[in-house]
Amino acid sequence: MHITDFSLDHFSLRGRRAIVTGGNTGLGQAFTLALAKAGADVFVPTLFDDGGETAELVRAEGSRYEEQTIDITASGAPFQAVDACVAALGGVDILVNSAGISRIADVTEFGREEWDPMVAVNLTAAFDMAHEVAKRMIPQGAGKIINIASLFSFLGGLGSPAYAATKHGIVGLTRAYADELGGSGIQVNAIAPGYFKTRITEESRSDPAVNGRIIEHTPAGRWGDVADLMGATVFLASPASDFVNGHVLTVDGGYLVR
Repeated sequence: MHITDFSLDHFSLRGRRAIVTGGNTGLGQAFTLALAKAGADVFVPTLFDDGGETAELVRAEGSRYEEQTIDITASGAPFQAVDACVAALGGVDILVNSAGISRIADVTEFGREEWDPMVAVNLTAAFDMAHEVAKRMIPQGAGKIINIASLFSFLGGLGSPAYAATKHGIVGLTRAYADELGGSGIQVNAIAPGYFKTRITEESRSDPAVNGRIIEHTPAGRWGDVADLMGATVFLASPASDFVNGHVLTVDGGYLVR
């Protein structure tokens, strides 16, 4: 491509079909809406009932929205989810591995009951979903896989060793799949969000000590709004990022530099 060929159309997702796991809640809803605003149709495998809110937001953008109630950690479920997306939307061009859980406990109390479900959702399901979409993307010679990492992909995991371990693992999976699939025209990258204002962080934000510590450590001087993640999502899902592969894009207000 010559420099004169580049245009803002390279950020368009018109005609693309996307899967966003857990895409109707928390940060996942922002990923879904970002893709829809850029023109993509979206398929969401989820266990969360949002009362149709995400469907309404997506359809207001003129994009299609399909949802499947499914536990992607169940045997065969990733295949079923990808197959259902292809049946509903006609194919799959983008995968955002957004589904994730976090359990907090003192290290002596954090056992396999806490560890196993987090590994299943945060890491194994992400691998299974990527594995299934790769089978669809390789023959078409194009595709985008975006894994959701974390600041805890780089830091320790006080209170949740499984969260840190799975998010470190997500970075390893991202780089391994980027290496494997780059030659097939598929880019695999990750977004590592910092501290964002979500329902899950309400308790931390309401604690003056914790809230103050996080804001003081963030050069931007604030918590992230979920909308702050939408531009990064569109970029990594679009042709504008066709030569970006194996990258972990931190969206953290500068937290890691301080």
